[in-house]
Amino acid sequence: MIKFINLKEDAGNVDYALKLVEIEIDNAKREGVVCLKVLHGYGSHGKGGAMASALRIQLAQWKKSKFIVDYFGGDKWNLFDNSTQKILMLDKTIYNDEDMNKGNPGITIIQVSEKNPVL
Repeated sequence: MIKFINLKEDAGNVDYALKLVEIEIDNAKREGVVCLKVLHGYGSHGKGGAMASALRIQLAQWKKSKFIVDYFGGDKWNLFDNSTQKILMLDKTIYNDEDMNKGNPGITIIQVSEKNPVL
């Protein structure tokens, strides 16, 4: 199962959004979720670009500190990408994700676990 976070609607500012993502990562780990899909937009109206940029800076720090396993933009969320394939090997239910193979720059995928989910 992929867990979804909508920062375009649920987060008012960047600081709040980053804290929300941090909490959802912790929750996902406890729930046995392999990855999160974060909708932040891509900046066509200003806010999405700032949100995406700040999120990816924070994710780089979290990856370095091993708080998360990996992350990548929605443009790589396709069946031919190695990072996507690693996630799909852990949780095959994600194959049916509506954003798979669409090259959506307005989302970021966060891998939070390297273990099979609790089913």
